[in-house]
Amino acid sequence: MQRYQLQPRPFYECVVRTQAETPQPQPGQVLVKVKAVSLNYRDLLTARSAEQTPALAGRVPLSDGAGEVVAIGAGVTRVKVGDRVAGCFMQQWLDGELDAEKFASALGGAIDGMAAEHVVLDEQGVVQVPQHLSYEEAACLPCAAVTAWDALKHAGLRAGQTVLLLGTGGVSIFAVQFAKLHGARVILTSSSDAKLELARKLGADELINYTKTPNWDEEVLKRTGGRGADIVIEVGGPDTLNKTLNAVRISGAISIMGTLTGMAGAVNTIQLLRKRIKLQGIFVGSRATFEEMNRAIELHQLRPVIDNTFAFDQMRAAYEYQHSGAHVGKVVVRC
Repeated sequence: MQRYQLQPRPFYECVVRTQAETPQPQPGQVLVKVKAVSLNYRDLLTARSAEQTPALAGRVPLSDGAGEVVAIGAGVTRVKVGDRVAGCFMQQWLDGELDAEKFASALGGAIDGMAAEHVVLDEQGVVQVPQHLSYEEAACLPCAAVTAWDALKHAGLRAGQTVLLLGTGGVSIFAVQFAKLHGARVILTSSSDAKLELARKLGADELINYTKTPNWDEEVLKRTGGRGADIVIEVGGPDTLNKTLNAVRISGAISIMGTLTGMAGAVNTIQLLRKRIKLQGIFVGSRATFEEMNRAIELHQLRPVIDNTFAFDQMRAAYEYQHSGAHVGKVVVRC
């Protein structure tokens, strides 16, 4: 079979296509013929680390993929041959709180990921995907969609609330769809009027071009009558966090999972204190959360937004496109 592995080379060049024997499932495992994978910002960070991180040498990248079960090991009962499945981001996080053991089972980082024609996964680490979705659409779900769903869930989203979203990447676009599904009002920021218009078509109610309006946090306050957003999905990181602290209402909630602007920075802690803001770190979610989200997606016949699709031999081009930031929604590779 064909697969991709990370090698200690410069960014992009580190993603190398190789050959390997098709693996066979052991007891409790399933063999999945991968039909499609999708990229996340996290995959760019992992690729950038490959040159300086010996532990990543030989690692099969990408956390997100979907395909067909083509063989099962002894004792497997959760799925059968022919089922359409996606892998869970963390193979051991079935439910409950995240811990170190579950953290160490993340596909495409801690362990081999989905960028291969066939993968072996634990039967506990797969979920059946909504039947109305294509494999390409299903491949968009494990990281970005679950992250958006979990972020809104932890923030306590209710109908009628105002949700502030930053940008038009995979998490933010899924958050538009999920927020509207719950009856919320959505304010979304972007540097591109064209991207803002696409977000409007998906249901975003208020649009702010942060290039034209650098003080977009003040604009959010203006558009909410001085109250602020009830919930912010913070994907930017240190360069945007202080503005989201200003833009969220007193006793509001910020779900933070983004590192787009870096890994560390100064935080206006007085805003956290005097506004009694709930700040929750989000790192994807459990299998139970994935399955809960899938039930909602199937009930409402929701479809992921795919910006561009590449062939399997165009993996580096897919990385480059993801890195360009030109996409709205998800970047997919067919296997």
